[in-house]
Amino acid sequence: MKMVIPTSHLLLFAVLLVPFFSCTQARRGQDVHCGACRALVDEMEWEISQVDPKKTIQKGSFRINPDGSQSIIEVPYARTEAHLMELLEHVCENMKDYGEKIDPDTHRKTYVRVLSRDGKKMDASNTNIDREALSDLKFTCERIVEEYEDELIEFFSHERENVKDKLCSTRTDLCDHTVHISHDEL
Repeated sequence: MKMVIPTSHLLLFAVLLVPFFSCTQARRGQDVHCGACRALVDEMEWEISQVDPKKTIQKGSFRINPDGSQSIIEVPYARTEAHLMELLEHVCENMKDYGEKIDPDTHRKTYVRVLSRDGKKMDASNTNIDREALSDLKFTCERIVEEYEDELIEFFSHERENVKDKLCSTRTDLCDHTVHISHDEL
């Protein structure tokens, strides 16, 4: 005996499922954007910390003032616009060192390093290191750099504390769901 489902029931079923799937897709997209932003901030902060604090760059005008002096000052190189621009050009390449984890309770994606900065493998249990997931993370990172380049430079030039939350949640809204996550999970 063949069971026939009336068309009206199929239509109702479809109408009920579309919002569910679109909500799930939107949340997954937001998880990738948030994860990429947070990983980007981690990578930038680490790169900045690796610059010798004694390294400086001259900033100002090279014109001679009427009194014969120049308006040149020495500033630390690590947080200069030139250095930050240089970092932004390649920082998303580091996304290959990450893996995707899914929280079993919330089903939210997070991204964690699976390769240490010195090239050693880290604990990757329950971590998806699928090429497609990492490619998506890298692509999203590149889009964030392109779209928010000015904000990134501004934040890393001046901000020293809580950059991840200020930039990824407050300024860009890429992590607006973190409002509901305790800081232990951040």
